[in-house]
Order: sequence, then C-alpha cells, then structure tokens
Amino acid sequence: MPESMIGAPPRRALRYQLDTGLIRLTTAERAARGKAARAAVPRTSHAVFEPAPDRPDPVALLEEQAATRVPELVPIRWGRMLVSPFTYYRGAALPMASDLVTTPVSGLPVQACGDAHLSNFGIFGSAERRLVFDVNDFDETLPGPWEWDVKRLAASLEVAGRDNGFPTKQRRDIVLAAAASYRLAMRGFASMTNLEVWYARTDVEQLRADLDSQLTERQRKRLDEGIAKARTRDSMRAVAKLTRVVDGRPRIISDPPLLVPVAELLPSEADRNAFIAQLSSLISHYRRTLETDRRYLLEQFEPCDMARKVVGVGSVGTRCWIVLFLGRDTGDPLFLQVKEAEKSVLSRFVGASKYANQGQRVVAGQRLMQAASDIFLGWQRTSAGLDGVTRDFYVRQLRDWKFSLDVTTMVPPGMRAYGEVCGWTLARAHARSGDRIAIAAYLGTSDVFDRAIADFASVYADQNERDHQALADAAKQGRITAEYGL
Repeated sequence: MPESMIGAPPRRALRYQLDTGLIRLTTAERAARGKAARAAVPRTSHAVFEPAPDRPDPVALLEEQAATRVPELVPIRWGRMLVSPFTYYRGAALPMASDLVTTPVSGLPVQACGDAHLSNFGIFGSAERRLVFDVNDFDETLPGPWEWDVKRLAASLEVAGRDNGFPTKQRRDIVLAAAASYRLAMRGFASMTNLEVWYARTDVEQLRADLDSQLTERQRKRLDEGIAKARTRDSMRAVAKLTRVVDGRPRIISDPPLLVPVAELLPSEADRNAFIAQLSSLISHYRRTLETDRRYLLEQFEPCDMARKVVGVGSVGTRCWIVLFLGRDTGDPLFLQVKEAEKSVLSRFVGASKYANQGQRVVAGQRLMQAASDIFLGWQRTSAGLDGVTRDFYVRQLRDWKFSLDVTTMVPPGMRAYGEVCGWTLARAHARSGDRIAIAAYLGTSDVFDRAIADFASVYADQNERDHQALADAAKQGRITAEYGL
C-alpha cells in the first residue's frame, strides 16, 4: 500500500493488496516500517469510535443486502438477528465495516477475515484426521486492514459478555486478554521463519492441555464433551440426522423452511430434471478446482439427493444447497454444501477482489488464512438456481468434525481463555499473509494497543445496542417482517 495511505482511513474504495515485495526488505527495514506507521497512527487512536453525522442507517444497509437474497428466507434472518444484541452483531458485518472505514488504519495489509467475531472460530478435522482450532468463516474475506479483524473480534467479546451478564470489569479483562494474546502472538510469529509460521496451528489436544489450569472442572468437562462430539460430526452422522430411507435409498427429509428437498421446491419433473442437470454441471466443473487426488476421490461418488438448507445468521437468505453423494454403497455417504458467495462486505471500502468469481475469492482467502482447509474446498459459477440467475458458489463438506463452542453458556474465565485462543489464531492467520514483522513492531511490547482496543470494544458495543434496537423498531413499525424461533 502506498505510504500516503498510512494513517488515512480509506473513505472510498481503494484496493488493498497483499505485499509480495517483502523479500526485498531486511528485517530491520520491515520493523522500521512498523514503527513509522506507529508514529503516523498512534496506537491510542484505535480507542476512538465516533459515529459520523452522516452515518448510514444500519437497517438500510441490511435491507440492501436482503434485496439479493431468497425473499421467503429473509424474515428468518431478521428473526435470528433480533434475538439479542449478540445475534444482531453476528449478522451485522456490513454495518460494522461501514463504521470501521472511519477509524484509523496503519496501512499494513493482511488477508482479512472480514467477519472475525468469536463465533466464527471453531474446531474441525484436518486432512490428517487431527482436530484443529481455527477461523472457520470466510464469506467476507479480502485483503484489508488487520485492525478491522481485531476490532470485530474484540467488540464481539464485549457484546457477548454483556449478553451473558458479565460485570464491566470482567468484560474489559476478557477483551484486554484477547488483544494481548493477538499482540504477543504476532511478536512471536515475527521471530519465526516463513515455514515455521506456515506450519503453525492450534492442535485441539494441545489446546486442551493449555487451557486445563484456566478452566473449572465443569468447563473442562464441557470442552471434553465438545471435542468428543466434534469427532462424531461427519457425513455418516449427517445422513442419520438429515435423511430417511425411501425405496432402499437415503432421501433428505423435509423440514421447511429450514430444509427443503429439491423435489418440493420444483414439483414439476421437467423443471426438477433441468435443475439437477445444472447442478450436475456445477459439480462436474467444480471438480476442476480441486487438487488432482481430491478430484479422483470425488469422482468415486455419485449425487443421490439435494435440498436447500438455511444456515447461520448473517448467511440466512443466501442460496445454500446440501448435496448427498453415495460412494460404493449407502454406507459410504458424502455430504457437500454448495453455498452462494456474494461480494465481500469489505469490497466497497477496500476495493474489489482480484478474483472475478466470488467463490474463488472465498476459497483463496480461506486457504491463505487457515492452517488446514477442507479437502473438498472449491468453487464454481452457475445458473443452477430457482430463478435462473448466474451466481458464484463455493463448495465444502457439510460436516467434517466441525464444532463451535456455545458462547451463551460461557462464564468469564472460560470466555477469557477462549478469547485468548481466538486472538492467537487470528494473529497466526494474519501472519501468513501480512508483514508480521512490521505489525509486531507497530504493536510494541507495552499494553497501549490492548487498552485502546478494549476502549473501542466498549464504545462500539454501545453502538451495537442502539443498532439492535433500531432493527427491533423497524420490525415493530412493519418496515421489516421477522419470523422468530426458526
């Protein structure tokens, strides 16, 4: 990024690009780059969030997103966001990106997650069948400011702490610990070789050992149960939960509007056959985005059934399909998720992706940030939809030992430990793509940055509560229609 950008919040769409010229700089030069950024943008400046007089209406921004989504599913999204300030926060990545663009940035780019709240971290299985902890949502990923991810994570801890009824001091301690974990981890990565950073990961067994002394017996038991549960969340378990046997073949059950087989969405056999042909074409072309060995493995499975499935909070209303494949027999299933990829919420603020296909943008960002990615992760563009509009999709396994901790049941010590792990994990993800030496030099050895981030998180949580109330008012006034309990 040009030197002129350092310290200047981007107020129009200027493309952030990852710095591929670091090899030409010495370690000392990279550290000096970070210290120069600190001089231009003091670490204390990150404490400030002052809503602009012309701040966009957050409800209008969310309505703008809803315009491209499946109309009958949008009320479910509103209902899920209205449950609490935290569930609102989970779905409000665009309003927060619009706010973050007014805040200071150091000008040191990374591959940003774009939606790094604490529920977008979790456990999943690597190709080597090891349980790892990592960032697990990349719908909004783009090159951008590392500070935005840190602030999104920090504010999510503050918001979740409020939802759980934690006192002010405990919430601040939780956010301070997460920010310190990010800072200290980045300084650790700055001293590592490129390969050491690339191979670094959070193994769940090691994570369990590290957290042992920080958790109560009840919390340790709950974590152990979660780890054990993660190992059961695979295609076999999904088949048992999501299908029933019809004429000797598994068929996806109907649970509208959350899970609707294609046979119900398209009662006409001609329409259904045309749609399935389009989807088969998507899968065929998607295979080309996989490594040769994974492509060969996927070719040993045949599609059996498919359905539209509602997922998440922020993603509700986007087109998401689950496809059941069978291998050698009905006891050899594979569930893939085909999920629509729209433009990142960051794109209007940091510039468009270099990838024309938004699915490829998601996959490229995920592979760059994650220590280990799904073996079936790929992308495609197709008109396979109920309206015939061409859209981008990415593909991954529906479940592969995936598990997320329940934030709503956490007590302060548990959330603090969890926040520290998330901070370390986010630093490792950023260190893989950004100038970790410059960012570490910018952060420094003191807790100045940590305290600034804690201040920001508190102020932004206040704004989040006001925005949540604005959405509730919109529902009461009939501006939006919300469906609850789905």
